[in-house]
Amino acid sequence: MHTARSLGRVALTAAMLVLAACSNTPAAEPDTTATPAQTAQPQIEPTSSPAESTPPESQPPATSAPSATASTAPAEPVEPEEGMPPTALESAKTVMRALENGNMNTLSDWVSRDKGVRFSPYAYVDTTKDLVFTQEEIKGLMKDPTKRVWREFAGSGDLIQLTFAEYFKEFVYDADFMNKAEIALNKGLGQGTTINNLNEVYPADRYDFVEYHISGLDPKYEGMDWRSLRLVFEKIGQDHALVGIVHDQWTP
Repeated sequence: MHTARSLGRVALTAAMLVLAACSNTPAAEPDTTATPAQTAQPQIEPTSSPAESTPPESQPPATSAPSATASTAPAEPVEPEEGMPPTALESAKTVMRALENGNMNTLSDWVSRDKGVRFSPYAYVDTTKDLVFTQEEIKGLMKDPTKRVWREFAGSGDLIQLTFAEYFKEFVYDADFMNKAEIALNKGLGQGTTINNLNEVYPADRYDFVEYHISGLDPKYEGMDWRSLRLVFEKIGQDHALVGIVHDQWTP
């Protein structure tokens, strides 16, 4: 009996303790993942922020910056500086146009005042026989009726005895050099059987020459009727003065 009472009191005491514990335990805090305020709050996407989607005013978009290699426009050609003396090629073009038109006054303007201009009928420049004329003499030569000896014809050896106008037609402007010729600076284009001693008489350190070359006048001659005209200029600083007109062609 005593044992039964003791067990009853123990059981009662345990039950009371369980009830007391249950009444004193605070309500459990709700799980944060179940909070409506958090689950209902929409997620803010990065692109919805004005500060991130709009670039600052002080920093323009990268696409507006020009690229160094983007431009494909060709560079404008550089114009020759005003007041600069003409080059040898430019000088030759002016002289050749004067020859084309038979303008002896313009031609005389280019002739060297000190040396005059020497006329050579063939590639070999003969400093003892080729005729030389001064600036003043050049102006009136086209109307001068005097027949002069301009060396010998290649092949026959006969004297070339002609007025200047006749010589000019046969040994100066005897082809359309102005419009149909190949042009080279300080380079020979036509080569025949006659010795070309131009660089010996007119050394390259003191002279420039511009060659006008036509490879043939009539196709039936297959190039044996080629013509060349070489205009020789003395280099005076940056200026050029005409000192030689050398004609060349095929010779037997």
